[in-house]
Amino acid sequence: MVNVNHEQQYPSVPPKQHQSHQPGQQEKMHPEPEIIKATHQGSDKLKDKVVLISGGDSGIGRSIAVLFAREGADIAIIYLEEQDDAEKTKQWVEQEGRTCLLLKGDLSESQTTAKHVDEVLKTFGKINILINNAGVQYPQSALTDISDEQLAKTFHTNIFAIFYLTRQVLPHLHPGDSIVNTTSITSYQGHDELIDYASTKGAITTFTRSLSNNLLKQKKGIRVNAVAPGPIWTPLIPSSFDAETVAQFGKDTPMGRMGQPSEVAPAYLFLCSDDASYISGQVIHVNGGTIVNG
Repeated sequence: MVNVNHEQQYPSVPPKQHQSHQPGQQEKMHPEPEIIKATHQGSDKLKDKVVLISGGDSGIGRSIAVLFAREGADIAIIYLEEQDDAEKTKQWVEQEGRTCLLLKGDLSESQTTAKHVDEVLKTFGKINILINNAGVQYPQSALTDISDEQLAKTFHTNIFAIFYLTRQVLPHLHPGDSIVNTTSITSYQGHDELIDYASTKGAITTFTRSLSNNLLKQKKGIRVNAVAPGPIWTPLIPSSFDAETVAQFGKDTPMGRMGQPSEVAPAYLFLCSDDASYISGQVIHVNGGTIVNG
């Protein structure tokens, strides 16, 4: 595996580029996102755990998969259609000496989640960690430009799918297991061109807090948390915005640059490890220094 140091290799903002189809392909990005820090030494924080990651083929999901494998976990990833990206993630996980199960399908359909959870259980016999990470976004300049079809797709992919998948996985989790959801800085700040997307991310934040309270009340011993990324360099960015917008990506953060997936994945690792045993219902903000008081 090739590891790179983003401080040396990556520009503060990307060059102009655009991909015409979501969820986008990581191999077509330039530069490609950094997946794992060269300095990270695994210490078996997730030894022999089984992790199910939605949207695990690229971007933040790929970084989580590789980082968790380095920490001793076996991985199952659900992806929509980007087979090449999924196969590359599998290769990287296997280079860490762990197993990676690829599951292709549309999570906005509840029957897909049931089938995939069954496949994970048949392959590994258990699930210890669920990462709800898949999502889409379609910028529009006005609310009146958001069609019924777009609204339905955004909500079904970003929040309905989390309900579907979590509902299927939850009966198989045990005390000490955990769920981490990917929300967004837009949940706290809003976004003038991503009204429907930001609304789903607000729902994910509230889902995280509500499910945490519910499971703690039931004394299930299962923790539920979230990570709220800011501007992170993933395939969703060039496949969502035009080239001019992409070339300014992350420039307005206090750090003055975009973040890399390798800088987000450790937040998920912390929340899923025993280091976070007294943390539930919380959100970690990985956004380049923007203070959101959330």
